[in-house]
Amino acid sequence: MPFRIALSGLNAASADLSVTANNVANVSTAGFKSSRAQFADVFSIGAQGIGNGVRIASVNQQFEQGGIDFTDNALDLAISGQGFFTLSDNGSLVYTRAGAFGVDREGFVVNSKNQRLQIYPPTGTGTFNTGSLTDLRLTTTDSAPQATGLVEMTVNLPAGAALPTNPVFDPLDPSSFTQSTSMTVYDSLGSAHTSTYYFVKGAVPGAWDVHTYIDGNAVGGANALSYTSAGLLSAPAGGLITLPAYDPANGAAPMNLTVDLGDSTQFGGPFGVNALTQDGYAAGRLASIDINPEGVVFARFTNGRSTELGKVVLSNFPNPQGLRQLGDSNWSESFSSGDAIRGEAGSASFGLLQAGALEASNVDLTEELVNMITAQRNFQANAQMISTADSVTQTIINIR
Repeated sequence: MPFRIALSGLNAASADLSVTANNVANVSTAGFKSSRAQFADVFSIGAQGIGNGVRIASVNQQFEQGGIDFTDNALDLAISGQGFFTLSDNGSLVYTRAGAFGVDREGFVVNSKNQRLQIYPPTGTGTFNTGSLTDLRLTTTDSAPQATGLVEMTVNLPAGAALPTNPVFDPLDPSSFTQSTSMTVYDSLGSAHTSTYYFVKGAVPGAWDVHTYIDGNAVGGANALSYTSAGLLSAPAGGLITLPAYDPANGAAPMNLTVDLGDSTQFGGPFGVNALTQDGYAAGRLASIDINPEGVVFARFTNGRSTELGKVVLSNFPNPQGLRQLGDSNWSESFSSGDAIRGEAGSASFGLLQAGALEASNVDLTEELVNMITAQRNFQANAQMISTADSVTQTIINIR
């Protein structure tokens, strides 16, 4: 009997050493979760209170948070809190805490096993379809241009300015206008054009004319402005000037501009341009991919625009320790784990995402070294027990 009991102790100590060795071996594995061997004593009926040794009850994984290591890869993701990344492995869903992602030849975001990261697709209205999962695929098309439709100017026209010496307006003659300012506008093809605005002070106090030219071509005639004695614009109503259509003659649609001068003033100070904005932009190429803490994936373009590509799907389980290990820092759902609970980063019990970072292994190397020493001593003690039992047996055999 002592031989069998001591042998079970040797097996238990050996298993404990194997678990510790696996933890130590994966101390640098991103997203790795350490394991702990749990043992139970063995009793048989009628053994009069003497046990039959020990057995492995279970090997449980410890899902405590690992440290966050920052990287230079924008597609590296770390979860700070609960949850797992959801991946598609040829249609089967697997789960991981290792967020080292890249892009394959088709533009899909994948890990080293070519498993595709799952997202909620955008609806086009600023929300996401949380009832559907799809592969995250980076866009390779250019961002479409937008023609300028509205120009907003916040300028101050000097109340004390002198009248132009040349009463006949000529954009080439600075003596025929008081001040001017320019900005870039865009047509429907995204081509840039220079739009210039010439301000001409009138003989009547508070009266001004503004002339608009695009690429040196007049767009309509003079548009009258009128300011009150307090220096505020009174006409046109609302400060809006609708210009006639301008054909850029490059195949683009005619440009229809509205100039908003509602915030312009006529004060006693010098001429000043406080704000000059327009709502058009050129075509843009993909510049970068950004992922915010809530998991929204943005494609940012060189024209300053951004497009939402989707929202990273996180999954959790009623019993994470029941997940079936697949290797490569992956798990799959099992009966013991319960059904997957899907959600979004930062909501309910799900953690936040950190882009450009990876979650390190949660192995505590110092603790593992202590466990190794303990398991080693347990192994030695059980081996000594076998040696002692052998000596006792030999003594009994030698009795004459």
